[in-house]
Amino acid sequence: MHIYFSGIGGYGIGPLAQFASEAGYLVSGSDLQESPLTMQLREGGSHITIGQDGKYIFERHTKDPIDWFVYSSALPDDHPELDFARRHHIKISKRHELLSYIIDQKGLAMIAVAGTHGKTTTTAMLVWMYRELGLPASYSIGSTVMFGPSGHYDPDSQFFFYECDEYDRNFLNFHPNMSLITSADYDHPDTYPTEQDYRLAFNTFAHQSQTVICWPEDAAYTGIGGSANVVTPELDPEKVGLHGAHNRRNAALAAEAIHQLTGDDVENLAERFSHFPGTSRRFEKLTTNLYSDYAHHPTEIASTLQMAREFSDHVVVVYQPHQNRRQHEIKDDYKDCMQLAERIYWLPTHLSREDANQAILSPQELTASLTNRDKVVTAQLDEALWRAIGRERYEGKLVLLMGAGTIDAWAREQLRGEVPL
Repeated sequence: MHIYFSGIGGYGIGPLAQFASEAGYLVSGSDLQESPLTMQLREGGSHITIGQDGKYIFERHTKDPIDWFVYSSALPDDHPELDFARRHHIKISKRHELLSYIIDQKGLAMIAVAGTHGKTTTTAMLVWMYRELGLPASYSIGSTVMFGPSGHYDPDSQFFFYECDEYDRNFLNFHPNMSLITSADYDHPDTYPTEQDYRLAFNTFAHQSQTVICWPEDAAYTGIGGSANVVTPELDPEKVGLHGAHNRRNAALAAEAIHQLTGDDVENLAERFSHFPGTSRRFEKLTTNLYSDYAHHPTEIASTLQMAREFSDHVVVVYQPHQNRRQHEIKDDYKDCMQLAERIYWLPTHLSREDANQAILSPQELTASLTNRDKVVTAQLDEALWRAIGRERYEGKLVLLMGAGTIDAWAREQLRGEVPL
């Protein structure tokens, strides 16, 4: 079967394409720009092009007729490739339908990781530990990882470990054998108009899962506290030798899941998790005194800053808010989240999937409620900011880049050719 992925370089679809390719399907696709995933997929033999004007899908379909067209939520309804698939009567779906099909065909049981924060790292922890224990694992992780590809199929595996995103209600399409809920904290107002909608979605997901592993506060938030299928981790997070309270808590969740699946002792797993290598964009060290993190929600920001302070008493934040629609919902929640930063460079919001009728909130409006507003410097992704970052690093301060937009790619571009400190 020939599967064409539109948006194949993204972390929602790319790992699935890798999984499908290794599972024996013919994979091709396109994206608007290169990414680590497009390069990995091309090296693995998949046919990929950069550009989405409709010419490449025509060429691929002419050579090897496409059986299934998979696209991301970001694809507009009038997209040339989507239009081509419709006109040629190719099966069309988002990622969840294809994933369910392959899992069913391969006889895999799903172990899903959901939650507002920590999904990627916790999924990676599960996969990494399974490999450490010498057990086969198939998986899809929404990031590049240090120990293998982002998506993988092992013909000897029993389980499929999946980062199960709540955006676009993706996670409601599955009925996992086991689910981990890392956290639950209102997000994605473009999908869930109210917080109650968000809580109800997690409640539904939990009831679609045979077993749920989560902390008591998240069970209470989602309304599943007291349910027979809910398990609280046995392991004390402080026994895990990892930096960051949120990482220790997520490792405890992962240890409980591994214990449930294999019977391994959680205390032994705690010691092993201290060697977990991490994932990209999750407190990733780019160079001396410079780190990059995906945090773009006040809860994530506070957790990442707490972790940074375990490394340094002098932490400087460069923050790029993500999505204006989200900012309208969370602007008042920024109040205390950056208290541990001694200086904050605040950038304009990265715009994506916006409501054209909403006013764009300025950095001044978004920082008005900060308790340490006096530490804020408004900035742009430009040479002046890079010089300022260089000064902070030279003075020995830990500079933390945060955001889900263009800030990480911008910093990596600036670092090319730079002489290390």
